[in-house]
Amino acid sequence: MKTLTSVVAITATAISLTSVSAFARDNISIVGSSTVYPFATAVAERFGKTSAFKTPTIESTGSGGGAKLFCNGVGTEHPDVTNASRRMKQSEFETCTANGVEVVEVLIGFDGIAVANSKKSDQLSLTRKDLFLALAKNVPNASGSALVANPYKTWKDVNPALPAVAIEVMGPPPTSGTRDAFVELVMEEGCEEFSAIEALDKDAKKIACQTIREDGAYVEAGENDNLIVKRLDTNPNALGIFGYSFLEENSSKVQGSLIEGVEPNFETIADKSYSISRPLYFYIKKNHVGVVPGIQEYAAEFTKNSTWGADGYLAERGMIPLSDDLRAKYGSNAKDLNTLSTSDF
Repeated sequence: MKTLTSVVAITATAISLTSVSAFARDNISIVGSSTVYPFATAVAERFGKTSAFKTPTIESTGSGGGAKLFCNGVGTEHPDVTNASRRMKQSEFETCTANGVEVVEVLIGFDGIAVANSKKSDQLSLTRKDLFLALAKNVPNASGSALVANPYKTWKDVNPALPAVAIEVMGPPPTSGTRDAFVELVMEEGCEEFSAIEALDKDAKKIACQTIREDGAYVEAGENDNLIVKRLDTNPNALGIFGYSFLEENSSKVQGSLIEGVEPNFETIADKSYSISRPLYFYIKKNHVGVVPGIQEYAAEFTKNSTWGADGYLAERGMIPLSDDLRAKYGSNAKDLNTLSTSDF
């Protein structure tokens, strides 16, 4: 009996070691926002070259997709960090908490959302009302008394001052933080001007303001913003929705539309005169610090003044820096691993 017990114990130990070995990692795993991806990649590459740690692996999954992977559990089969182009939702945090994940929040900067087209075409001047009417699934009828299925085929149908060009907008899928921010900052703001929508109850209004049409005028182009840029270059009549950093990187090919008369650029996003701007974050899984090597050191690299400061290399790549006070606050979060709690939402 004693021999049998010893065999069972040895076997269990072997299985446990095999399991740990199978999932052990010696490099940081990062998922999340396609908008934060180029900034995180720049930091990861520098971190790999200048530290004793391996270059982190980064996967562009979208903010929602990244949060889902990140919050699924603790253990090295799960990511260590997730990037987001919006703040983590309370429901996502609750999933993290239910799965034992301790979350450290780091706000890193700001970004604008560009509604862009090819430089082979004229630059457009749009309002959020125009964009709502072009992209909503249901819109007010001519009298404004009821909602009907979106009948608009061209931009001129939406606004006589716009060209008679078919509405074709390539943008991110529902898993994207860019999509979430676009819905909140453009669609919800644009729908506020219509009495037929204002008269709806809260739930019906939310559906009317947030639901994007599915008849081909809006094309879900995946999480790869560079792919949207390439498609705009070959389709001058189309518009694309993506982060400002991609607009700046490809300024020889594409141009941002004016929104309420304001062009997207570093200055207008920084001073908030450009209305479609949003915060950028990354989230650390505190449980993995000390298990996967380099997590705290990566966060320290990201929050150095030479990285995320006003004259840092991320600003050169199009990220709008935080104020000194915010950098101090979130730099401390990263250094001290201060975790989120329910009261923070």
